[in-house]
Amino acid sequence: MRFSDLTQRIAGDGAAAWDIHYRALALREQGADILLLSVGDPDFDTPQPIVQGAIDSLLNGNTHYAEVRGKRALREAIAKRHQQRSGQSVSADQVTVLAGAQCALFSVAQCVLNPGDEVIVAEPMYVTYEAVFGACGAVVVPVPVRSENGFRVLPEDVAARITPRTRALALNSPHNPSGASLPRSTWAALAELCIAHDLWLISDEVYSELLFEGEHVSPASLPGMAERTATLNSLSKSHAMTGWRVGWVVAPPSLAAHLENLALCMLYGSPDFIQDAAVVALESNLPELQAMREAYRQRRDLVCDSLADCPGVRALKPDGGMFVMLDIRQTGLSAQAFADRLLDRHGVSVLAGEAFGPSAAGHIRLGLVVGAEPLRDACQRIARCARELMEAQVNA
Repeated sequence: MRFSDLTQRIAGDGAAAWDIHYRALALREQGADILLLSVGDPDFDTPQPIVQGAIDSLLNGNTHYAEVRGKRALREAIAKRHQQRSGQSVSADQVTVLAGAQCALFSVAQCVLNPGDEVIVAEPMYVTYEAVFGACGAVVVPVPVRSENGFRVLPEDVAARITPRTRALALNSPHNPSGASLPRSTWAALAELCIAHDLWLISDEVYSELLFEGEHVSPASLPGMAERTATLNSLSKSHAMTGWRVGWVVAPPSLAAHLENLALCMLYGSPDFIQDAAVVALESNLPELQAMREAYRQRRDLVCDSLADCPGVRALKPDGGMFVMLDIRQTGLSAQAFADRLLDRHGVSVLAGEAFGPSAAGHIRLGLVVGAEPLRDACQRIARCARELMEAQVNA
């Protein structure tokens, strides 16, 4: 029996990137002392009022089909929050609720890209991007962003890659894996390119509420961009709700209508009781959110301080998000070889930078997803691993 070409387009390096994480899980199940820093799943519990909101909704019998585009109360809450944070005037009719930002990205790609269309993406990129755009037959055109420039995209590099086949630009800020955010001046220059070349902008803003330094700019709020921007967001990171699968797209009404059609044949709407819990998440004053954000900032600082004087390792301080990139090129190993050694000999699971693209070669991504003490322990193990390699170079 044969499979469709789609199955090949969604396989590859991005899918294989998680192999080390699965191996770490297996080692932990066998009783090994493993620190899992390879996936961006918050270690915080979902705030109790949100959980109670789902329970109350279930007890009220809200277990039937909900509106395909999302309950109006939730879409209004999303529109209100987006407008408060971005300054962009939006209505509930511009919001489509989907099963997480991953599903939102896939849906937008299916609605705006045709086979052969080119989509420009900052590289390194999140590991599923290439598969998502490949699923609709689009061609990913990477724009390398270097650690020496803080992993920030430069507008002139984007401009140099625009061709008559370019259909969209896809960026996330703060960036995954690096945590770098783009300043307003960069967004303004990118907006000019999108308008001049009639491009869609797919703006992935799932880490926008975990920004520690600088200003978050939602590019749809810039002049001339609302009608060509699809803004993706979710509750996964900001509210510790990864398993709830609540995401959305804020888009021009015409795109929102197409997204609803796709959701109709793909999801038939998100669960009613989960949407009710999401309304609680967006409308409640939850002190846990600020506490989580501050915890991530403290963890970031802990990692950067702990490894500041570590031979062979350079921590790149992110603007936001829940990861830190470590430059390990001086150790002489590739990032994948370093990550394998770190797991096998020292019990720390991280992702190799190559999983996100060649521009992250020689870097590893460390998740800020454990408390201060285990994170300090992980840094000590990383330092030991690097020290062994540096001493081996001296003795060679």
